[in-house]
Amino acid sequence: KKLQSNVSMLPEDSGKEKLQDSSTNITKEVKEEIEKIIIPKEIERKFLVKALPENLDKYPHKEIIQGYVAITEDGTEVRLRKKWQKFFQTIKSSWNKIRDEFEIELTKEQFEVLWDSTIGKRVEKTRYEIPYEYEITSKEWKKIKVTKKIELDIYYGKLDWMLSAEVEFKTEEESDNFITPEWFGKEVTDD
Repeated sequence: KKLQSNVSMLPEDSGKEKLQDSSTNITKEVKEEIEKIIIPKEIERKFLVKALPENLDKYPHKEIIQGYVAITEDGTEVRLRKKWQKFFQTIKSSWNKIRDEFEIELTKEQFEVLWDSTIGKRVEKTRYEIPYEYEITSKEWKKIKVTKKIELDIYYGKLDWMLSAEVEFKTEEESDNFITPEWFGKEVTDD
């Protein structure tokens, strides 16, 4: 900012346009690098579920309660979550496939102090972790077996009609090549 304000005071013929451009570019590049290091990214797709998979009880599952402290117009959310006997505060940006995600573990006492701020914005669900295998064809025309973990959520209370599934990916390309199981319904990643 200091560089940009000093540049604006230079006379018109001093080449300040180049200085402004280069300071802006450096700032953007540095900011992008800092964000890569500091803010973890989550690549995730979310789907509604039209039918439950068979033998659901054989998969590991846990009860989750979560409450939303805030959800902004662009989809950024601040939420509290209890799973098993662990407590978390998570901040996620936007409603896109690639999101910034920052999560910290809280003590039970910290969680309880913040929990009141979620009244009227709470969700209860059971999350099942289901392994899923599918095949893709590489650019070299080789068959590749892919294994992913599907997180299937069955909601309770006001949302007891809802079933959803999420899948996380390491890369956007991996996400784009995902082949859904038959029991998946409409994709709601951007909703």
